[in-house]
Parts: sequence; C-alpha cells; structure tokens
Amino acid sequence: MQKGMFQFVPGTTPPEPRQRPDFDEFDATELYCAKCGRAVPVRKNLLLILPEGDKYEYTCQHCGSTVGEKIDRRGQFHSL
Repeated sequence: MQKGMFQFVPGTTPPEPRQRPDFDEFDATELYCAKCGRAVPVRKNLLLILPEGDKYEYTCQHCGSTVGEKIDRRGQFHSL
C-alpha cells in the first residue's frame, strides 16, 4: 500500500522523528518564590554528585529560600 510519497509495509511502524538534543536540558533563570510572592531571579548551587547525575538547588536571590531543585543527568560520575 502506498500513500503519498512514503511506502508503508503492513506490520511495521513508521520511523520516529529525531529528537533535537538542543532542548534536552533547561536551566531556570527565574522561578516563583513563596516568600517573596512573585517570580524572582535564582541562583543554581551544586548540592550532590550522584551516580544518576549532579543534583542542583535553585535559591531566591532576594531572600535565599529554596525555590526548586534539579538533577542534571549529563554530568559525569566521579569515582573515588
């Protein structure tokens, strides 16, 4: 069976579109702070180096409270 310019073979699935690696990870620049009551600029601080990735904490630049966290899975595990 042929549809348009692509030929599909019964019993198979069409190829999946390629993912763009440009958008795999994001870093936050502003997050909502409950103490300040608005979106504020944040600082990203490394907390732990884990086997599954590096764990970061986002803190408010105004009051210093924790507003989020992230595990960056691109990091390399550093063995002792």
